[in-house]
Amino acid sequence: MSTVKPYNQTGKKEEVEQMFDQIAHSYDFLNHFFSLGIDIIWRKRAIKELKKYAPKKVLDVATGTADFAIQSVKSNLQADEIIGVDISEGMLEVGRKKIKEKGIDHIIQLRRGDSEQLPFEEKTFDAYTVAFGVRNFENLELGMSDMLRVLKTGGVGVVLEFSKPTVFPIKQLFRFYFRFIMPTVGKWISKDSRAYTYLPESVDAFPSGNAFLEVMKKVGYSNTRMIRLAGGIATIYIGEK
Repeated sequence: MSTVKPYNQTGKKEEVEQMFDQIAHSYDFLNHFFSLGIDIIWRKRAIKELKKYAPKKVLDVATGTADFAIQSVKSNLQADEIIGVDISEGMLEVGRKKIKEKGIDHIIQLRRGDSEQLPFEEKTFDAYTVAFGVRNFENLELGMSDMLRVLKTGGVGVVLEFSKPTVFPIKQLFRFYFRFIMPTVGKWISKDSRAYTYLPESVDAFPSGNAFLEVMKKVGYSNTRMIRLAGGIATIYIGEK
């Protein structure tokens, strides 16, 4: 996996943190705008898979503004505790406000944390989720391995991530949209000239499909599988400990 960074000035981890701090104010709007709300349907589909394991304590990695954690509560996941971690304090601030406004801060807690060095003991969580975050890891294998570390035996990891569609005309339309429409609108609204150019570049560089399942297997996941969504625009990956 080649390393793609937002600004190409320092380390990827530092640049991803800087980028999300800068676009936190407009992130939720742009996220739903660009996907036409389909990202909400994708999250619900991922949560449907997670429900099969009936987890009580869940870790949401790269939680951002806590959309996945909040949707889990809305979708009646029935977890007793959801802890969201992210390296961007700017995104977490937005997420905390949303959680408090919805009155679910007794279920969801957010804290700053690094996916490659999670601040939790081994075998702490029944499940973890990551939505559109693993491609931002500086070291993918290290991040996947550390998330596995904090899972209890029999626990599950559910990853939702963009992938590269291969079917005509979805492939061509997706590529045009990602390469031209998204960066232009994203720059105008977020005021960050690189953030929404980095997005398609990071998707291109990410080992999607079977290649990502191989990464999961390599670091120790079992019963790995994937579910393609919207013609391959996004994929749900599932692995157990």
